[in-house]
Amino acid sequence: MHRLLTGKLRVDCLTIPIANLPENLSGTKIVQLTDFHYDGKRLSEWLLEEAIAAANEAEPDLIFLTGDFITYDPAPIYDLVQRLKNLQSRVGIYAVLGNHDHYYPGAKIKVANALNNAGIRVLYNEAIYPLGSELALVGFADFWSGDFAPTPVMISINPAIPRIVLSHNPDTAENLQKWRIDLQFSGHTHGGQIVIPGIGPLYAWVRKIGYLIPPAIRKFIPFLSAFDRVVTHWEWASGLHRVGSNLLYVNRGLGTYAPGRLFCPPEVTVITLVCQEDSAV
Repeated sequence: MHRLLTGKLRVDCLTIPIANLPENLSGTKIVQLTDFHYDGKRLSEWLLEEAIAAANEAEPDLIFLTGDFITYDPAPIYDLVQRLKNLQSRVGIYAVLGNHDHYYPGAKIKVANALNNAGIRVLYNEAIYPLGSELALVGFADFWSGDFAPTPVMISINPAIPRIVLSHNPDTAENLQKWRIDLQFSGHTHGGQIVIPGIGPLYAWVRKIGYLIPPAIRKFIPFLSAFDRVVTHWEWASGLHRVGSNLLYVNRGLGTYAPGRLFCPPEVTVITLVCQEDSAV
């Protein structure tokens, strides 16, 4: 996507306190990248290179990639993983799939295999412990895939320890409120792409206005019907949010759909975890 439509990459840095985080894990640094849409149209090579360089400059312990690696045809995933091999982290790189990674026949398997073969572990309804037994990392299948199944995973985790969740669609935060989620990483929304300062994502307001249009007419207006399906909770389109007792962070992503971004720059997120007594949200 041309620079004019995408805008300049921004690196957003946050410090998040985590209850019961072991002292030896305080200071753990995480980088999140999401929504690549690597298809020759929606993500430029220069932006991808800048994002990878920014991720490496942060010297992270962990890197999380939260879905939509492709748009439809899975063929570009093989070129994308060659570029993602340049990512550097102390402990590892972990990923979940997004809705676009499922659309094309056979895409889910091709995308997952390409990432795994490149040393990027894809999590699909499972919990692992890359930093030790006192912090769980959970990755879920995409919300729309038909495979999203949080219950068996969440009940398997020691309730006394903190847990980090990777879930492409932020709407899952509503479903996950019944469990302790210390920090959820999501993407999917592209931040809304067009954001009105002081008001929020344009699409959220378009949807509200659209509800005034009779349903029989509304369904024939592509702009309204398309963005009505993206997410339910547009109020979580980007940034850090409290959802019940849990925390949700939504990255604005790297890929860009037409007509482009406005006041919504593509994002690399750098989050540092600290013990809760060290700071406050």
